Amino acid sequence: MRILAPRLKEAFALLPEGVEVRFLDEPWPKAADFFIPPFGQEEVVRRVFQEVEVKVVQTLSAGVDWILPLVPEGVVLCDGSGIHDAPVAEWVVLALLALLKDLPGFLKAQREGRWAPKRLGDLEGKKVLLLGYGAIGKAVAERLKPFGVELLPVARHPRPGVYTREDLPALLPQADAVVLLLPLTPETQRIVDRDFLAQMKEGALLVNAGRGGLVDTLALLEALEAGRVRAFLDVTDPEPLPEDHPLWRAKGAVITPHVAGLSEGFSRRAARFLSEQVGRYLRGEPLLNVVREGY
Repeated sequence: MRILAPRLKEAFALLPEGVEVRFLDEPWPKAADFFIPPFGQEEVVRRVFQEVEVKVVQTLSAGVDWILPLVPEGVVLCDGSGIHDAPVAEWVVLALLALLKDLPGFLKAQREGRWAPKRLGDLEGKKVLLLGYGAIGKAVAERLKPFGVELLPVARHPRPGVYTREDLPALLPQADAVVLLLPLTPETQRIVDRDFLAQMKEGALLVNAGRGGLVDTLALLEALEAGRVRAFLDVTDPEPLPEDHPLWRAKGAVITPHVAGLSEGFSRRAARFLSEQVGRYLRGEPLLNVVREGY
């Protein structure tokens, strides 16, 4: 068996014996059982599909919107769901606490040398709507429960204790915070538009750990400037955000550069996942995380 991949040696530390890994900075083979695409490098990905016969594309990202249009017909696409659950969930908790405890305001006061005490918000007792309730959504829920929040999970398909998008008009006015964890598909593109933001509770928090394209950026700017919501964003549209973009300086916004899933434990988690996935392939068992309908 052969894998073609970026040079991420630690991620291949647990592969079964006999599996050959060829790196993208080496001569490419004519065929590869698995291709692990480098995130965001579309030209390299296109060339691989032109020059290499690939059976399975395995992303190490949970989202596949960036590669879905490039995958040739007949090639199996699997996402990296499960690899990023813990760090993204930790980032969401950070975002909620930072906004509720006004960390941006205290950092500004520190830079200005001002002693500026104020009454702070509590996470306890807040209603947090999780828009997207897959593996990452469940990891977020597990970490928020000890804080005493009321969770409002929303998923694509109804199940006990889980709402659907049809319930959003009733849920949004209740939620103190909305956490975006959806994949980007034609169905979810700009789901957070003017109507969505207008239905949110006055002063609510919007936390985006999904994809920038889930949000209508102009509508969000208007809501931020009006003081209707505050936002903590790990992803933006456009991305990377140009240095002169008004979102950088928008009132009530905090931005990190798509780092929620980047952590020191990535290689360890990727190695465990790839060991299991490749083992399944070699044993002829069903693969994990096969993408259907963009999910």
